Amino acid sequence: MMEFLKNIDIYVTEFIENVGLLAPLIACFLILIESMLPMLPLAVFITFNFYYFGDLFGFLISWGLTCLGCLIAFKLCRNRVKFWFDSKIVKKNELLLTKWMMIVNNIKFEHLVLLIAIPFTPAFLINIVAGVSSMSVKKFFIAILIGKIFMVYFWGFVGSNLLTSFREPINLVIIAVLMILAFTVSKLVNRKFGIE
Repeated sequence: MMEFLKNIDIYVTEFIENVGLLAPLIACFLILIESMLPMLPLAVFITFNFYYFGDLFGFLISWGLTCLGCLIAFKLCRNRVKFWFDSKIVKKNELLLTKWMMIVNNIKFEHLVLLIAIPFTPAFLINIVAGVSSMSVKKFFIAILIGKIFMVYFWGFVGSNLLTSFREPINLVIIAVLMILAFTVSKLVNRKFGIE
């Protein structure tokens, strides 16, 4: 297993060195559209950016692009899919979907941030569900801005330290601390601005 992980680490480094500037440009573009296409591995693209641009700029670029991608996906669903969803899907399955949509519409801000911050939560699904719900753009976007900080940091940290990430159990502690931090920040923001 460790040999396999070492080979992946070497392959990623060599790929970035051989492709040059094209690798992070492609990674940036794919981060932007990953919010709409679930089959794209966001962790790999964030890793490219951390390797190529360094921790600070890799983080800022990845965070900015994933937030923008989520907002675009949300707005597309809100403007293009919501009417169709309400008239075709909800009408036919009203009892079941009305209950679920009420849960989504009434999700607490800090729970939404926590859901977004979890590294393995599929962003495209959150974007689509939020887009077809009645959730406010403000609530969604501020939750994305806060939650994605922790998610991007996690994938950048794990990706750029791949071998040590799998060897050291401290990373589980880091994940737990990031989730607690995300929840705490969202509570403070919600208390200050009253986002509902």
